[in-house]
Amino acid sequence: MPFRPDRIAIVASLVLAGCSDTGPPAPEPHLRTLPGCDAAISFVREAAIRRMNHRMDEAMASYRRGDFCPRYGYGEGYGVDDAVGTGGGGPPAPPSGPSRGTGTNNQVAGVDEADFVKNDGQYIYLAQNGVLRIIDAWPAEQTHEVSVTPLTGTPKKLFVNGDRVVVYVAIGAPDNNDSWRPSECTYGYDCDFTGDGSETEILVFDVSNRAAPVKVREIELSGSLIAGRRVGDAVHTVVTQASALFPDVTDHPQDDDVDICGYAKGALGSSQPPPAYWLLARDAFEAQRAKNLETILSTPIAPVWPSVADSQTPNADPHAASCASLYASSFDDGEAFTSIVSFDMSLPTPVTTSTVISRAGAVYASSDALYLAVAHNWSGDDLSTVHKFEISGLPNHTSYVASGAVPGRALNQFAMDEHEGVLRIATTSGHVPDPDVVSQLTVLDQHGANLVTIGSVSGIAPTEDIRSVRFDGDRAFIVTFKKTDPLFTFDLSNPFLPRKLGELKIPGFSTYMHMLDDNHLLTIGYDADDHGDFAYFDGVLLQIFDVTTPTLPRLAHKHVIGTRGSSSEALTNHLAFTWYPEVNLLALPMTVCEGGDDGTYGSAMTFSGLMVFDATVAAGFAEHGRVAHPLDPDATCSNWWTNASSVVKRSLFLDDFVYSVSDGHLIVRATGALGMPLVQLPLQ
Repeated sequence: MPFRPDRIAIVASLVLAGCSDTGPPAPEPHLRTLPGCDAAISFVREAAIRRMNHRMDEAMASYRRGDFCPRYGYGEGYGVDDAVGTGGGGPPAPPSGPSRGTGTNNQVAGVDEADFVKNDGQYIYLAQNGVLRIIDAWPAEQTHEVSVTPLTGTPKKLFVNGDRVVVYVAIGAPDNNDSWRPSECTYGYDCDFTGDGSETEILVFDVSNRAAPVKVREIELSGSLIAGRRVGDAVHTVVTQASALFPDVTDHPQDDDVDICGYAKGALGSSQPPPAYWLLARDAFEAQRAKNLETILSTPIAPVWPSVADSQTPNADPHAASCASLYASSFDDGEAFTSIVSFDMSLPTPVTTSTVISRAGAVYASSDALYLAVAHNWSGDDLSTVHKFEISGLPNHTSYVASGAVPGRALNQFAMDEHEGVLRIATTSGHVPDPDVVSQLTVLDQHGANLVTIGSVSGIAPTEDIRSVRFDGDRAFIVTFKKTDPLFTFDLSNPFLPRKLGELKIPGFSTYMHMLDDNHLLTIGYDADDHGDFAYFDGVLLQIFDVTTPTLPRLAHKHVIGTRGSSSEALTNHLAFTWYPEVNLLALPMTVCEGGDDGTYGSAMTFSGLMVFDATVAAGFAEHGRVAHPLDPDATCSNWWTNASSVVKRSLFLDDFVYSVSDGHLIVRATGALGMPLVQLPLQ
């Protein structure tokens, strides 16, 4: 877009705003409606100028203090992450199918979460290895493949409802590089909710004939998949498009003839620059600022604008849906576009879209609202904006309704919960090992277009960060960690006066908490070996906590699997955690390593597959049996704790049979004879 004279005043004010010696106040969290794509393009430029000024001011101040030499500092270009560094039972089975079983381990009853494995009690549906695969799973001993439908791209997740299947497919490679695709961020501890950088295709199939699925709709989205939720036939999809719109914009001078670093040779970071060097550097910074400004104003933006193309409306402008419902974040996240796209999987009704000019974040959804918690770092203070979108099952739609702000950042979707109209959110401010790290629980209520704080508990576990959260009606449970596992219990019955009730400290920590019953928590995490100022992670830890008396929570049972290096997909992805309450069975993908001691990783991988446990309040944990899968030749015992090496990814139960799924095989066993082969299907 060419520079227009009517924007001179705006640009001048934005540039001058970068000359202040004091940091800007944190913006209000509200989203504001933009009248269309032209206004949004102007907003993107203005936001980029504000952020450029802010970052250049920080770089200049750092240089003047002698903190670092700007030419060799960090901050090249402007990417999306400039501001900051996942139960329910399955659907009813047909009369001829099993009488009971498990489905997706959804956070909220009635809100289905997209996953690459689904079942309807009779059939198992898999979106992996380049195909949609439908398997007739009942009777179990006759499990067989019914159809294989090739897909263009990389299948990611799916939904099943009646005779309709929705498949999410990643199209293309991130940044045109097919050799690397970031893994999905599910746990949120050391990853960001940014997607994999690829575009997303949504395919709708009619599977009334499971042997011959028919594609009936195709929706192409320019963003990468963050989350999918289904309420009835309404499918709500969150995608984000992170574009480095201005790659040539930098925070420090690039002129090699300007020797602004010479003063610090041999003493970088130890002294302030002499006045002559400071004057030279200031001029160089301002020259770079002017160059940045020209780059931002002249770089075309329209080619990377979010798009939605629907096969039901082949002649429609693919950008029209995004432009019709545009919102601007008051935080300068102008190089990312996050969209909530809704459609009916059974009817050819139009797609509805809401697009926010902002990075993505943790996604939580109830049956009628979707929340997006976006982490920011504004002038050194951690905070998150929380945006609320109204969704529904019939008719499907999405619309922005309100925003609020809370201190810190949400770990993942389980850090949020809506109850009786209010949102509860647990967040951590700072990063371990910073001594100022602290967590808090905030209650937000909608007042018009604002999510207003009506209650909070601050000062939770100073110096520790949140590792898992579970809300249950009027209660909340939070686990933090630095070297021990404090479990905190909270009373949220009065949203205006939430309060901490109890605390229990034990070694290790939980990464996922599941309600075993009204008074007990079933958790998975890591054991830890306390060494005074720090603790080593050890084996995988299963625990049952008794919270009958919330002021005095107690550990009822624990079971440690393997030593350091043992891992499970369920540690960082709740969809891999399969609890079968009717028979008290817990199924977990597991890699077991042995031989680790005193902080060293295990020396031998002794098992890879599915482990099944009996888990009861009365008796605790007992290993029920194992289903071995072929070992991944690349798997090791020295993986980082958030990167599971378990070859099995999912499992499900139908009556007295368990089905375990890896990338290569579907293996079926009777729960009463897990060691006896029954059915093994190749999946590649």
